[in-house]
Amino acid sequence: MALTVTLADYSDPQDAAALIDLLDVYARDPMGGGAPLSDKARNELPTALAAHPGAFSLIARGEDGMAVGLANCFTGFSTFACAPLVNIHDLSVRPGQRDRGVGRALLRAVDAEAKKRGACKVTLEVLSGNERARALYASEGFAGFALDPAKGSAQFWEKAL
Repeated sequence: MALTVTLADYSDPQDAAALIDLLDVYARDPMGGGAPLSDKARNELPTALAAHPGAFSLIARGEDGMAVGLANCFTGFSTFACAPLVNIHDLSVRPGQRDRGVGRALLRAVDAEAKKRGACKVTLEVLSGNERARALYASEGFAGFALDPAKGSAQFWEKAL
């Protein structure tokens, strides 16, 4: 499958619509929580991302121009490496387009963008039961994180406010 992956322009109506559509596809999937995006996200997300320093999104399009995949990313900072890092917050591939290299193309485009930004690493979270995603991420060099394996691996926790 021939793909084009580009940085989203949050002010472009086509890119903004693709961002909302693909994120909603992800949100509705059981791996994304199984519920549609909120009205707030639908109405405000492109503008909010544009205003957030370090936010960037990549959109994958097929030969016909249809948006088939999305990666929403945020630049953070690694204090130990004293360098920026990039976190992939969302990775979405449209059903019917999976197993065609879309996710892999997005991950590689994130790597390229992270290198342009001087990042020392790319991070992401994945559900333990999402075997398809875990296999893709492992094949692209991602692995669990531990400073000292005897102390255990890092865990992702959250606290709702």
